[in-house]
Amino acid sequence: MKAKVTFSDINLTVSVPVGTRMIEVSEKVGSNIVYGCRECDCGTCMMKVEEGWNNLSEPSVLEDKVLRENMAGRHHRLACQAQILGDVTVKAA
Repeated sequence: MKAKVTFSDINLTVSVPVGTRMIEVSEKVGSNIVYGCRECDCGTCMMKVEEGWNNLSEPSVLEDKVLRENMAGRHHRLACQAQILGDVTVKAA
């Protein structure tokens, strides 16, 4: 199965296999999302989910903690952790 991922800040939509992590897609297409540790520790790769919030895997306890520590808004996720389950639109936070 495939899902559409739209990066609104660079006006690009790509089709990816369901289950792909957002980090893999955003790096390949050269999105504006920045990466630090890649281990769900630094919060650098925070992104805003504009549409399709429910089409990403649930945040882990660790991701939830990092998001809270970084005072993330309700629709923010870490690209190194979020797994794509369906169509979603995101941009760098």
